[in-house]
Amino acid sequence: MDKKSKEFLYRYLNNSSPTGFEHTGQQIWLNYLRPYIDDHMVDVYGTTVGIVNPKAEYKVVIEAHADEISWFVNYITEEGYIYVRRNGGSDHQIAPSMRVNIYTDKGVVKGIFGWPAIHVRDAGREEAPSLKNIFIDIGAGSKKEVEARGVHVGCVITFEDEFIELGKDYFVGRALDNRMGGFMIAEVARRLKENKKKLPFGLYIVNAVQEEIGLRGAEMISRRIKPDLAICTDVTHDTQSPMYNKKESGNLKCGLGPVVCYGPAVQNNVLKMIIQTAEKKKIAFQRQAVSRSTGTDTDSFAYSAEGVAAALISLPLKYMHTTVEMVHKNDVEKVIQLIYEVLLQVKPGHDFRYIK
Repeated sequence: MDKKSKEFLYRYLNNSSPTGFEHTGQQIWLNYLRPYIDDHMVDVYGTTVGIVNPKAEYKVVIEAHADEISWFVNYITEEGYIYVRRNGGSDHQIAPSMRVNIYTDKGVVKGIFGWPAIHVRDAGREEAPSLKNIFIDIGAGSKKEVEARGVHVGCVITFEDEFIELGKDYFVGRALDNRMGGFMIAEVARRLKENKKKLPFGLYIVNAVQEEIGLRGAEMISRRIKPDLAICTDVTHDTQSPMYNKKESGNLKCGLGPVVCYGPAVQNNVLKMIIQTAEKKKIAFQRQAVSRSTGTDTDSFAYSAEGVAAALISLPLKYMHTTVEMVHKNDVEKVIQLIYEVLLQVKPGHDFRYIK
């Protein structure tokens, strides 16, 4: 990873991009992408798309999602404490003692998730953190003071954290799910441009909004683009750390390469092309099986309109939906390389149907 890529990655990851409020992150992403595309479009909810060869009839999507889990202000007590509601799959168990940023029209208001001291809790009847009892303290003495600072019901909240490197091999931070995906697809576009690769089809680099609340951004943009092929990337669970059950979650490990996914939404001929490309280019990969759905934007693309040939290439990640999500640097590079090499295999008019 060169200096330019790393500077973009840090700037992109250290910016907040809560579900429904992704626009500042999308602007950072688009600014980086602009030199490597011919055109772009942004839909009404903020999904941002870089386009190469916009006039081509055959359309290929590479996709990630831009949003991160967060919270909403839901209730303010007369004493000035703030109770919250999830925006996406935010984890209530990690909230106590976390610092937060509350986004208001007057700017960012700092706060913390408070929690009763160990000295005053009943060891025999300790309450676990839940949405019913976690609360935010912004250092205000009353509801009136909270509101005077610009905080009201509906303000969005993120954990305050920063992107770091851990040891020589790992990136760590909040929202690697899935802004690392946005970084990777932008790097694919950059490599295509810098390596002077002329694609014989239209390439749509999609950074979709609102994945964390039901794959909504991908649902909208897939109907607009109407692609012939969609290759999505998201994160999946590293299952090596304590408290994971490999019999349920599979045997996946950071550092061993991208994860290809088997499941009903994954078009098998596309999957076969990805695997053959990985084997030909000697890119190590792992395999994962899912049940009814992938749980990613792959599902929205696969089942949109008349159906789209879609597949998922995942990045193994530790500690999903915490502030210390971890990915291996080598896996990031190999996902970029695999998507890049797969695109070079695609021919315009490629028909992925099983029966012709």
